[in-house]
Amino acid sequence: MAAAGLAGLRVADFTWAWAGPYLTMLLAEMGAEVIKIESNTRIDVHRRVAPYPGGKPGINRAAGHVASNRGKLSLTLDLKTPGGLELVKQVIAVSDIVAENFSAGAMARLGLGYEEVKSVHPNIIYIALSGYGATGPYRSHVSLGAQLMLAGGLTSLTGDPKSFPSSIMIPYPDPVGGTTGALAVLSALEARRRTGQGCYIDLSQLEALVALMPEALMDYMVNGNPQQRSGNHDPAMAPHNVYPCQGEEQWVTIAVETDEEWSALVTALGEPAWAKDARYGDGFGRWQHQEEIDKHIADWTSQRAKEEVSALLQQHGIAATPVFNVPDLFGNEHLKQRGFLKTIPHPEEGMVLTPGVSWGFHKTPGSVERTAPLLGEHNSYVLRDILGLSEHEIQAYSAAGALQ
Repeated sequence: MAAAGLAGLRVADFTWAWAGPYLTMLLAEMGAEVIKIESNTRIDVHRRVAPYPGGKPGINRAAGHVASNRGKLSLTLDLKTPGGLELVKQVIAVSDIVAENFSAGAMARLGLGYEEVKSVHPNIIYIALSGYGATGPYRSHVSLGAQLMLAGGLTSLTGDPKSFPSSIMIPYPDPVGGTTGALAVLSALEARRRTGQGCYIDLSQLEALVALMPEALMDYMVNGNPQQRSGNHDPAMAPHNVYPCQGEEQWVTIAVETDEEWSALVTALGEPAWAKDARYGDGFGRWQHQEEIDKHIADWTSQRAKEEVSALLQQHGIAATPVFNVPDLFGNEHLKQRGFLKTIPHPEEGMVLTPGVSWGFHKTPGSVERTAPLLGEHNSYVLRDILGLSEHEIQAYSAAGALQ
């Protein structure tokens, strides 16, 4: 089997928290060697955020760190020392990509802005992933993923129309920005393959998020209509909702788009008399009366298990899916058969369950072979095997405070 697609490429990874590490995690899963540049004095915030296995805190055990830094190497340096800066520039010199998601100007203050890095490696691909981008009046604003959901207008579109703007549990702009950043890096790699030139990528998480709401933008631009929160309803499809099933907090989602799908749903429901109401004869009529249709469907689903409802409706060509919770995912037969959930060894936690890669290349598949690194775990490997330093040189850097 051939190596993964990015095998042979190396990333100098200065990212922390989630957005940046998610970007470099994707590159690692595609085969790149990712060296996470860390510090003992300014530890990645995700190393200190619960939950922890067994409730026991530890900088190598935090779930967020383990999830978003798997497959990487860890090198601990003090970049505020001349020796630390010298060593990290040696890492950059043998890397293909530099990734960072600090606040605007932070890397430049360390002497590692794009122009400085380009003098070390003229063809480097340098991606700066920030909340608002490197230019514009908000460039220096502090940002968090949860806050960017509000700044980007996402929360104005989600939630109950009779209540407040609603957020979601995860800081959605972080993985959106990370995924967009990985795509941008792949594009830059292809451009460098053709031209021999690297580039600077200025990526705004805010803009990556807003780009995922084209319908709302166009509706306002063309029609002057600011879209409002609609809960689980759809602007055109009906029925389109989440319906209660047997058991406590058990739900199924059902969506019907066409007249043919509506007919199939009516058949699956057993041709009930209420479904023959002439008002439901076309899509617009169903949309106008969706609340009463929802009540009828809920009466039917509430008498059945969510898996039963989903299986029956899927047999009739209806988009219906159980609403799974996290425990459900552990037993999900579909994910098991595709090999998505994997167990890999962790030096402090034993075997840990982790999501695998979400794509399947036939000849160059990505993989998750090792967990997130312990802090400074790969200092020796990076310094000796990658940079080729002697034991005497390493000791000299250590004595000068460059190594942590």
